[in-house]
Amino acid sequence: MSLNRSEQALYDYIKGHAEERQYLQHKVRTILSETDEIGRAVARIDLELWRYYEERGAAGPSFREDLRVNGPRRISMKNLAEYLVRMWTEPRPRKPPPGVESLPTE
Repeated sequence: MSLNRSEQALYDYIKGHAEERQYLQHKVRTILSETDEIGRAVARIDLELWRYYEERGAAGPSFREDLRVNGPRRISMKNLAEYLVRMWTEPRPRKPPPGVESLPTE
């Protein structure tokens, strides 16, 4: 998976800060548990990661510089959101397509 520069900076930051990582793990797991569809959960996590990134930009020099260069426009955090969902949550069973019966379990 390829992360953009901002996603990579945020990922590196949370890898190095256990309390921040725990906070975001809880946030990712909560959003996923509240949402039936993975795509919607990823979209919500994307927004949360961007808010978190902006908030940290006020305090962290690496984020501040990136925000200065890119200006106020929002940068996608979707790839990072998808990656964190895969890394920090249990896989969900896939729903069969409409009209296809699921196999019986033994």
